[in-house]
Amino acid sequence: MSGALGRVMAAAPRWLWAAAAAAALGALLGAWRWAGRGRRRRRGRLERVGTVSRLVVYPVKSCRGAAVSRAEVTPMGLRSGDLRDRFWLVTKEDGHMVTARQEPRLVLVSVGCENGCLTLSAPEMTKLSFPIRLPRKNRVRDCRIFGLDIQGRDCGDEVAQWITSFLKTEPYRLVHFEPSMVPRKSKDIINRFRTTDEVAYPDCSPVLMLTEASLEDLNSRLEKKVKMEYFRPNILVSGCSAYEEDSWEDIVIGDVELKGTVSCGRCILTTVDPDTGVMDRKEPLETLKSYRLCDPSEQHLYKSSPLFGRYFAVDKTGTIQVGDPVYKIVQ
Repeated sequence: MSGALGRVMAAAPRWLWAAAAAAALGALLGAWRWAGRGRRRRRGRLERVGTVSRLVVYPVKSCRGAAVSRAEVTPMGLRSGDLRDRFWLVTKEDGHMVTARQEPRLVLVSVGCENGCLTLSAPEMTKLSFPIRLPRKNRVRDCRIFGLDIQGRDCGDEVAQWITSFLKTEPYRLVHFEPSMVPRKSKDIINRFRTTDEVAYPDCSPVLMLTEASLEDLNSRLEKKVKMEYFRPNILVSGCSAYEEDSWEDIVIGDVELKGTVSCGRCILTTVDPDTGVMDRKEPLETLKSYRLCDPSEQHLYKSSPLFGRYFAVDKTGTIQVGDPVYKIVQ
């Protein structure tokens, strides 16, 4: 039988041989691509480490966050409908960023979305609404965040006047990062990020994660308890031990995969009370410094900032929701 098969194959026209070879090559490439898509999940086993207990998007940098039950995780951070994490920024008239470090009362500004418009509300202020998709005639401003250049389209004089009237210090503007603009490279801020990790107006990272247990441990050391809002994480995780997030490298939530990069070095912003907009300048920062300083070998990275929470880059986009299990990939 093998001889007969050999005679048939020998007699086969060249085009048939070419077709068979092409089909075999296609199958091989298809299998390779399929394996590539699943390679991250298959390089180790999944071990459950907790549960998503809260998701928060902070549309305007330093303003109040919007808690959501479900969020899309994009390469540049969380998104819920038209609300994207830190895609709006308060600036001075010369373009330099303004945060609650300089203007603590920014934390009292609530941000929402209604019918394609961004809404701003604050104590003793009339609620303001303006289009998310701004007119092209609005000026594109050159801005500076931690010494790096980035652009933003000005949201208009009415919005600027609203923010200026609320803060009562000096003239301010609000700008919006648009998809056509060039993002900042996370690696230019902290070298441990990859060249592909990018952000709009966050300090350095697309995602910040914190655990309930870490917050509970901190509160056990404080006279005056603090809330999660002091620390502004995007993802809050329950069901794990305190500071377990420090060691998380590869995390899977739903169909999303996140890559741990560095811990979050904390600053004076953590001393701003999110309910009053008053900066204490001491707690909880001083208590964190008493037990959460980095190892001496990493002082070049964190200096004297205490560590609380962990930054993540996005390896695989998708959707996550409150209640989702959180897994780490174990080698």
